[in-house]
Amino acid sequence: MTQRGKLLEKFKEATASVLPIVIIVGVMCLTFVPMRADLMLSFLIGSMMLIVGMGLFTLGSDVSMTPIGTHMGAKLTKSRNLPLILIVSFLLGIAVTVSEPDLTVLADNVPAIDTTVLIVTVGVGVGIFLMLSMLRILFKIPLKWLLIGLYGLVFLLSALASPDYWAVSFDSGGVTTGPMTVPFIMALGVGVASIRSDANAQGDSFGLVALCSVGPILAVLLLSFFYPGAPAAGDAAMAEEIMNTVQLGKSYLHTLPHEIVNVTMALLPIVAFFLLFQVTALHLRRIPFLRIIMGLLVTLIGLVLFLTGANVGFQKLGVALGAQIADLGPWRYLLVPIAMLMGWFIINAEPAVHVLNKQVEELSAGTISEAAMHYALAIAVAAANGLAMLRVLSGVSIMWIILPGYLIALALTLVVPPTFTAIAFDSGGVASGPLTATFMLPFAMGACQALGGNIMLDAFGLVAMVAMMPLITVQIMGLIYVIKTRKAAEVPEYPYADDDVIELWEG
Repeated sequence: MTQRGKLLEKFKEATASVLPIVIIVGVMCLTFVPMRADLMLSFLIGSMMLIVGMGLFTLGSDVSMTPIGTHMGAKLTKSRNLPLILIVSFLLGIAVTVSEPDLTVLADNVPAIDTTVLIVTVGVGVGIFLMLSMLRILFKIPLKWLLIGLYGLVFLLSALASPDYWAVSFDSGGVTTGPMTVPFIMALGVGVASIRSDANAQGDSFGLVALCSVGPILAVLLLSFFYPGAPAAGDAAMAEEIMNTVQLGKSYLHTLPHEIVNVTMALLPIVAFFLLFQVTALHLRRIPFLRIIMGLLVTLIGLVLFLTGANVGFQKLGVALGAQIADLGPWRYLLVPIAMLMGWFIINAEPAVHVLNKQVEELSAGTISEAAMHYALAIAVAAANGLAMLRVLSGVSIMWIILPGYLIALALTLVVPPTFTAIAFDSGGVASGPLTATFMLPFAMGACQALGGNIMLDAFGLVAMVAMMPLITVQIMGLIYVIKTRKAAEVPEYPYADDDVIELWEG
């Protein structure tokens, strides 16, 4: 397929992903949820930017981020220099995380914790756990025992930390694995595993996203012991009224340079590492090298458009929409089914999800299809959004949901194949992407503020639940696969001897 054909295919996929959200929001706002016309117009413009941005981003990622991660992972491992592998992994983990757009969105919304302190803390957490991921692949350490031990440590620290940090810490684990880091980290794992010739090498290439999601949780929980004061309750930022179309255009033009800087800073560390490796080790030929550079440029343009549309069009409408539904009196309980419906479709609009689903189908040789992954994640995200709205309405502690959920997920690791466990925990990090942070979290914050709740305790945690639910649903899919495989392998005993004559008709 030509590049033009691939681009058209990406645009079709993006349109099919975003359009259901636009229709759901449009129907609500034109029937029973009154909304300002300027917010709706801004939302529609943002939707178009999301479609174009997602199409360009996914195409650019295919030809740049994935090859870079694969080449660097393979070269690093072939060097057989363990200290070099660990140091570079640590620096790469910090570099791609500190500039992750999703993390910036979350950090900007967390009151009382300095944005830079939170971002750097999370970046160090990812860097350390990316090193641990490399060691796991190289030394063939079973992922399930690592996950059980690490999440045991997470909940031990949670019991000692301030409850004000619980939701923020788990949310941090979800947002770090966004559209910038997932393609790179997954490809890095594939590259490192590729030099192993054993049967489990392919399965061990999964799990990097899973471990890199644990690091930020532990890092933020540790921060609570040293950082002065606890996070304040905070307020959801309500959108200022836009009086005319020129003012609306200026709101987008004002945000665009900011996003260009953010995404450029996100890509620069990766570009720097790639160029360094190109000069010292890779030595790619001119055409493959230029293809990757062009892919990075397309990725930058796509992600800038995507984040501009999400932040200006989606985030502001999300806060207002949540607040309006919460003000409907007894009808406020519609927050739950509406959030579930949007969650079912919003997973399609997460760019990193498409990257994961495609890599899972390829690396599992079609055993786990892209469609099966899609439905497992859609069910998980819908359930997570519904639970998040129940928390907003009831004020129940996040631990009453997170703790049982992770106990079920960790128990399933003992009975499903290791590949399904790794894919499930990777899926958790991937599912909580840009639209979750820029639309569903503001939706919950707007509803929480309208109901008089505590945003830090009741609204934050939505990203964490979106990251948790796929751990359960994907592993259940793996358990069903195991049961079906066993049944297919059971061959019934043939009731006749080899020399028996079987009459197929009656004489």
